[in-house]
Amino acid sequence: MQNARFLAERLMERGYPLVSGGTDNHMLILDLQTKPYSGKEAARALGNGGIIANFNMIPGDRRPPAVTSGVRLGTAALTTQGMGLVEMEMIAGFIDEILSNITDDAKISKVRSNVAELAERYPPPGYQD
Repeated sequence: MQNARFLAERLMERGYPLVSGGTDNHMLILDLQTKPYSGKEAARALGNGGIIANFNMIPGDRRPPAVTSGVRLGTAALTTQGMGLVEMEMIAGFIDEILSNITDDAKISKVRSNVAELAERYPPPGYQD
């Protein structure tokens, strides 16, 4: 839970409000109502950058369920793989870079390379080449 709270704080510092103002578990939901893109568009861009996220409804969402104004992220797998606060800081930066450049495929591709490099350093438990 420490990783999720730290990631939540870093994202809020970068201007991404969270639905509950933080998190009490390994999940957090970004409230994107004030952004010029939907939760679906954000989740797609994050996926293109190598970060798995789900678009998610938020309380009072004005967008339909097939589009949404939220994005759900989780840290359980990252923590299980051995990542800590240093990596959460990096991941917050990756998320911000993608969402700040949501239509820039070249910048998103560069982030994807950085995400892949980080993931190689922290393979899933029991992973064998």
